[in-house]
Amino acid sequence: KQLDGVTITGGEPTMHDDLIPFIKEIKALGFKVKLDSNGTNPEMLEKIINEHLVDYLAMDIKAPFSDYASGVGRPVDIEKIKKSVRLIMSNTIPYEFRTTVVKALLSPEDIINISKDIKGAKKYYLQKFVSTKILNPGFIKKTTYTDEEFKEIQKNAQKYVTECYIR
Repeated sequence: KQLDGVTITGGEPTMHDDLIPFIKEIKALGFKVKLDSNGTNPEMLEKIINEHLVDYLAMDIKAPFSDYASGVGRPVDIEKIKKSVRLIMSNTIPYEFRTTVVKALLSPEDIINISKDIKGAKKYYLQKFVSTKILNPGFIKKTTYTDEEFKEIQKNAQKYVTECYIR
């Protein structure tokens, strides 16, 4: 067997009405399913969770809840993001939250605030921003934190989540 599972990623997969039938087709073939989401469609996430359609969930947390719209560069219904976080944390499906860290956009304090926003989460990944494969050319000159800075941020984030990793 060469393939064990399928990751459904985006854009945002939960914006597609045919996502659930698509996942069911994949599961019927015997594959595990990981779903990546930005959390903007908690209603779809709830259906997926309640029907136990995925084996792993990953949700991007782009900014502290208090400043989410600025962090994503457009209006966002933060209550939907919060609901998605609660749904993910309150089920038995393995999950992670993750933040891609761009130094110019997220301060160490912002990352601590994100950790507080997802307090009690089992896994939180701080992803080092790499400017090689990007959709927005404005990010080409952006950087991330040094390894030492990341370790300090990780140590502080670890106070609020069960495990905090850097990748």
